[in-house]
Amino acid sequence: MAQGYWPDAYVAKRTSAKDAIARVRSGKRVFIGSACGEPQRLVKELAAQSGRFTDLEIVRLLSLESAPLTLIAEQGRSDNFNIRSFYLGSGVRKGLAESHRFHTPINLSAVPRLFSAHRIPLHAALVQVSPPDDFGWMSLGISVDVTMAAALSADIVIAQVNPKMPRVLGRSFLHVNDVSLVVEHEEELLAAPQPAEFAAAHQIARHVAGLVDDGSTIQVSLGATPQAILMALSGKNDIGVHSQFLTDGIMELVSRGVITNRKKGYNAGKLVASSAIGARNLYDYLHDNPSIEFHPSDYVNDPSVISRHNKMVSVQLATTMDLTGQVAADALMYNNFCGVSGMPDFLRGAAQARDGKAILMLPSTSMDGKRSRIVPLLSDIPVVVPRADVHYVVTEYGVVNLFGKTNAERAMAMVSVAHPDFREELFLKAREMGLLGPERTLTESLHGIYPGAIEETVAVGQSRVLFRPVKPTDERLIQEHFYNLDQKDAARRFLHGKTSFVRDEVGGMVVIDYTHDFTLAAVVGDLGFEEAVGIGNYLLSPARNMAEAAFSVLAPWQNKGIGKTLIAKLAEQARENGIQGLFAYTTPGNKAMIRLFKSLPYQVRSAFDGDLVVLECDFGKPLPRAGEQPV
Repeated sequence: MAQGYWPDAYVAKRTSAKDAIARVRSGKRVFIGSACGEPQRLVKELAAQSGRFTDLEIVRLLSLESAPLTLIAEQGRSDNFNIRSFYLGSGVRKGLAESHRFHTPINLSAVPRLFSAHRIPLHAALVQVSPPDDFGWMSLGISVDVTMAAALSADIVIAQVNPKMPRVLGRSFLHVNDVSLVVEHEEELLAAPQPAEFAAAHQIARHVAGLVDDGSTIQVSLGATPQAILMALSGKNDIGVHSQFLTDGIMELVSRGVITNRKKGYNAGKLVASSAIGARNLYDYLHDNPSIEFHPSDYVNDPSVISRHNKMVSVQLATTMDLTGQVAADALMYNNFCGVSGMPDFLRGAAQARDGKAILMLPSTSMDGKRSRIVPLLSDIPVVVPRADVHYVVTEYGVVNLFGKTNAERAMAMVSVAHPDFREELFLKAREMGLLGPERTLTESLHGIYPGAIEETVAVGQSRVLFRPVKPTDERLIQEHFYNLDQKDAARRFLHGKTSFVRDEVGGMVVIDYTHDFTLAAVVGDLGFEEAVGIGNYLLSPARNMAEAAFSVLAPWQNKGIGKTLIAKLAEQARENGIQGLFAYTTPGNKAMIRLFKSLPYQVRSAFDGDLVVLECDFGKPLPRAGEQPV
């Protein structure tokens, strides 16, 4: 049937909000546009007419707590409305919180199919659009996500036409012929408040920034920590964006030239998202911007689409994790919108991408510091991400990779990045649960704070070598290093022939406090699957306030400066920790070790102790500068 001339249809469809909502019938299902795209005028009218409805089901994805949709929950009686939510968000308002029983757990990428296949038939869809262009097309603007599928599937589509809604390009358009009724009403779009700062945010952000390479494509969830991460990425180059949400922070990185979208490998040159949550400046930036495209959630959140991007990095915010890696992600007080529904989609898509990384951020404690967000086991909290889908976990105390790890390795990893005040309790609980064997003992070193600032990546030939302190999870890494040593190098390292490096012996090198005991590794490869090409450590002799040092470097990596870097960093760390100097025992034939020790900028004294040479340097006796006399 011919549609006719669209301007005539537009005029014929114009009506008031009151008359439009009068078309909604009791016992039906009504979809309301999402987040900051919520059609406020229509929702206020729906709330005003709530008294005439019975058993009306409101279907929503996400709503701001200050939005008109809250009125429906707070004013309506239980027989007026119920709210079917695909997104728990931060429903701290009593009315929304009480509706949690109507929450539908589902991956966001699957929601549009519920509507289009009429498995959840919609009687009406209340949406907000931009004014029609010269061809009759109206943009859903900042809320495309699942709103597009709802609008194309509902029996009645009521469109609030708002000149404040930006015209966003991509698959964001409805034609005048696609809507049933038009309500013209201009009002400011909903804006999200700036999230509150919290102490751990910037430290977590620095850790995450270290995982993001130049040329990566990123997705960042919402909340204080993700916004800090966007700022931490300001030194990166050619970053791309494929994300569920577009935020003020992303806009800032575009303006700085950090985000170029040139190296995405898929949708190159385009910033792709499905909705925007931010301030008015962000919405103005989106209007008719040819570098930005919004698409529905069944595209943006599709793991197969996500995985096509180069170096895809998903950065999501969790609220609680257990020792085996299970994840809960209900909303936090400082996170007005929590990526529950989209989280599994992006974590799986990023993990499948070439050189991709799936990252979960977790503040180690509650806001008041009284409760650990790492718990022994998630038993009474819904699991949003199963343990098999968890890769990188970042707290303010470090980064671990749980992918491919045993439950014992996972437990030690999670304990190592927990807040030090809770590590002893978690360690003992892990052992009680059988996650750790009885041979594992609790020492004071468990409370040591990982000194991440020491980490440094150095180019060695065609490879990049990371010099970093060892972690409690590095036991196997050190074992493998020693087993990979040539026999002569092992004999030099241990001062006798040695072919067995059992866990009890190696364990002392990871059970450290980073002050009196310190071990530094030179590693290559991805985090969690690294190879230690060099190991250096010192152990304090308290009586002398001097630390004994020892080193080993795998044969293929010798004579490349790795040993020199190891000893320089160990000396610097020992001096900063108040240690007087270093000493080492070696054989007279170990010329490399002697040269290594003498590379330090301190006076080195050597003496024989039986068949061994003792090398010693005092940090209080630096080498003289040219023309100066020795101290």
